Amino acid sequence: MLTLTENAVQVIRDLTAQSTDSADTGIRIAGQADEPGALLLSVADAPAVTDQVIDVEGARVFLDAEAADVLDDKSLDAAIDEQGGVSFRIERQSYT
Repeated sequence: MLTLTENAVQVIRDLTAQSTDSADTGIRIAGQADEPGALLLSVADAPAVTDQVIDVEGARVFLDAEAADVLDDKSLDAAIDEQGGVSFRIERQSYT
């Protein structure tokens, strides 16, 4: 299952708090039908019925079936640059 770094948890909570007051809001990662293997990340008010939901300390991530499969052994990290731009990075999970 996809894991989240501490940075990702904080950035996701900040992003979703700015977007809405709903406790159900999270980021959604979904496959793109026209580009196999490509993923699209967006802020979503709630998960789709078939989404896998990951909730870590209030940071909610919704994965459609394709994204859940692609990201099964991955970790999501996030950073904010000096201009306030957010970037996400996918890495292999480290088993220490």
